[in-house]
Amino acid sequence: MWKNKNVWIILIGELIAGLGLWMGIIGNLEFMQQYVPSDFFKSLILFAGLLAGVMAGPLAGRLIDSHSKKKILIYSGIGRVLAVGFMFMAIHFESILYMVLFMVGIQVAAAFYFPALQAVIPLIVKDEELIQMNGIHMNVATLSRIIGTALAGALLVVVSIQYLYAASVLAYLLLLYTTFLLDFKEEKREGGKGSKSGSFKEVLPVLKETPIALTALVLSIIPLLFIGGFNLMVINISELQDSTSIKGLLYTVEGVSFMIGAFFVKKITNLFQPVKLMFIFTFLISLAHLSLYFSDIQALSLISFGVFGLGVGCFFPIASTIFQTKIAKEYHGRFFSFRNMFDRIFFQIVLLGTGLFLDTIGLKHMVLIFGALSMILVLVYGYRHFGDKADIDYNKAVSK
Repeated sequence: MWKNKNVWIILIGELIAGLGLWMGIIGNLEFMQQYVPSDFFKSLILFAGLLAGVMAGPLAGRLIDSHSKKKILIYSGIGRVLAVGFMFMAIHFESILYMVLFMVGIQVAAAFYFPALQAVIPLIVKDEELIQMNGIHMNVATLSRIIGTALAGALLVVVSIQYLYAASVLAYLLLLYTTFLLDFKEEKREGGKGSKSGSFKEVLPVLKETPIALTALVLSIIPLLFIGGFNLMVINISELQDSTSIKGLLYTVEGVSFMIGAFFVKKITNLFQPVKLMFIFTFLISLAHLSLYFSDIQALSLISFGVFGLGVGCFFPIASTIFQTKIAKEYHGRFFSFRNMFDRIFFQIVLLGTGLFLDTIGLKHMVLIFGALSMILVLVYGYRHFGDKADIDYNKAVSK
C-alpha cells in the first residue's frame, strides 16, 4: 500500500486541507463569539450550511456514479476556494449574511467532495488494505485538526482573523493541486440504463439487502449525538470553567485519543469480531457523553473527551470499511452521498437541539438526555442484532 502514489497523494492532500479547514472553523467560532451572542442563533447559522449540503446530496450521488470521480473532486475543490471569498466579505462588512453564504458554499462543495473521496479509496487500495487505509486517513485528518486548531489559536493572539482565512484559501489551493496528481482507473460509464446513472432511491433497497451496512449506519447516530454539538459544548465548557485554554486542551486530548484508536484498530479487528467491537465502542461513546455531567471539573471533562476520541477513532474505520466492502461499487457515489445526507440531517437536528438545550436547560442536563438516548440505542439495537446471523459473513471476510 505504501508504494502506491495515490495513497500518498490522498494523505498529503488531507493533511494540507485539514489545516485550512480547522483554521477556518476556529475563525468561524471567533467570528460568531464576537457577533452572535446566542448559542441557538449560532446553531442556526451552522444549520443553514448543512441544509444546503443535504439538498445537494442526491445530485452529488448521481454525478459521482455517472461521471469521473477525479473531476468531481477537482470541481468541488474549486468551489471551496471560491466560497472562502464570502467570509472575507463577512469580516469586512461585519455581516452575518455573508457568513451564511460562506457556510452554504463550503458545505455544498463538501457534499460533492467527501462522498467522491470515499468512492475513490476502494479504487486505489485492495479490499484487505481498506481498514488500514481508513484508519490512517482518519489519523491524518485528526493530526491536521490538532495542528490546525493549535496554530489557529496561536495566530489569533498576534494577527487578525482574516489571516486564518487566507491560510485556509492557500491550503485549499494546495489540495486542488494534489488532486490533479491522482492517477487511477475508473470503470467506463455508459449513460442510460446502467445502475451507475440510476435513481438515488436505489440506495434504500441496497441497504435492506445488506443488514450489516444498515447496522453500521444506525450505530453512527451515537457518535453524531456527541459530534453534532461538539463546538458548542467546547465553548460552553470553556465558559463553565472560566478558562480559554481548555478549548485547545479538549480538542487536543480528543484528537490524540482518536489517533490512538485509529492506529490500533486494524490489530484489534484481527483479535475480535468487528461487529461486536462497533457495539463496544459505541457503548464507550455513550459513557463519555454521560460523564460530561461533571464537565465543570477540568480533569473529568478531559477524560470524557479522551474516551470519546478513542471510541470514534476505532468505530469510524470499521464502519467505513463495512460500507466500502459490502456495498457494490456501482452504488458507492449514491450510497456515500446518502450517508452524507443522513449524517448532515441528524447533525442538524443535534446541532439545533444542542443550541436550544444549552440556552434552556444547560449543559449538564443536556448531556444526560443525549447520553441516555445513546445508551438505549446501543442496548436495544444490540439485543436485536445479535439474534441475527447477518454479521457472520462480514466478520469472516474482514478478519482475513
